[in-house]
Amino acid sequence: MNTQTQRLTSLDIFRGITIASMLLVNNPGSWSYIYPPLKHAEWHGWTLTDLIFPFFLFIVGVAIKLSLDKYILANVKLSKILWRILRRSLLLFILGLILHGFPYYNLAEIRIPGVLQRISLCYFFSALIYLAVVEKENGQIKVSATTIVCIVFSLLTLYYILMTFVPVPGIGRSILSADRKDANLAAYIDRIVFTEKHLWKSSRTWDPEGLLSTIPAIGTTLTGLLCAWWIKQKIDEYKKVIVLFAVGFLTFLSSFFCDIFMPINKSLWTPAYVLLSSGLAACMLAICYWFYDIEKKIFLSKPFLVFGTNAITVFFLSGLFARILNLIKISNISIKQLFYEKILLLITFHKYRLASLIYAILFVLLWYGIMSAFYKKKIFIKL
Repeated sequence: MNTQTQRLTSLDIFRGITIASMLLVNNPGSWSYIYPPLKHAEWHGWTLTDLIFPFFLFIVGVAIKLSLDKYILANVKLSKILWRILRRSLLLFILGLILHGFPYYNLAEIRIPGVLQRISLCYFFSALIYLAVVEKENGQIKVSATTIVCIVFSLLTLYYILMTFVPVPGIGRSILSADRKDANLAAYIDRIVFTEKHLWKSSRTWDPEGLLSTIPAIGTTLTGLLCAWWIKQKIDEYKKVIVLFAVGFLTFLSSFFCDIFMPINKSLWTPAYVLLSSGLAACMLAICYWFYDIEKKIFLSKPFLVFGTNAITVFFLSGLFARILNLIKISNISIKQLFYEKILLLITFHKYRLASLIYAILFVLLWYGIMSAFYKKKIFIKL
């Protein structure tokens, strides 16, 4: 296997697993009836659902190295690489705004932060950081892993210092408890920069994808880049898997020590949360790499390849589709609500959580069918 240029099947499959999971947890039949593992943690702590977004950012980091190495080895001008990075970042950010504003586009109150917007910023800054530290020598890519580790450590430390010691006007030190979610520096900066009208509609006083917490999220992305660096080393393939899994597991364990100083929290994207999610992501990548790229297994590869090779496309289109199902109404009841209440609840004998889960599974299967047609016709939409 030429690890300098070959595409990683495991990465597409890992991305597909992540996107399929995202569709599942984002589209229940009713938000009032969800099984606990499919919910986000209320504030501190974590569930399996809390791993999905950081897993995707981790995957973005892996992809940054694989894609940029290709251009560097092909001697593409730096200006063209930078333009590609900027263009992709802007498109991701704009798609996020389109998704938030659909269908009314009330610009006076449109939410500015968001999932695609955070992916955009993390991709942009992580790609620039990589270009700043990468070198090409004798036709080979040279990267100082130590430098990237130091950058990740610096980002997490900076965020910890800001959130712990910088006083919030009118409050003092940031309060991180669940009963004062708006009383921390991250929330204060979001209200100043975006104003309350442009923040998450469920709070309007803070945003889970806010500006300041994007700093440690960039750290999450860079951990994926580090893992890509390790996978591309010219050493024994099984050693790669063992070391990657071991380091990932130790990173996961270290998060519980960091939790003592600043709790694991997705909404705040705390350093402990970065270590926990990145450690588990590294373990997951190691398993996928061993199973699909080394052993060349095909078990369950097709469904996840279908999602993984068109990840942003299915995320964006399914998001629009979900909103349409809520907008189209019959006798003032949305199509989604009718299907859930009149069909799924009936066949499940009014087991609300089960009906809600079945709706989410059917939603995933629907988009698997749609994206299978894309995959069969080799339609891969790239930004």
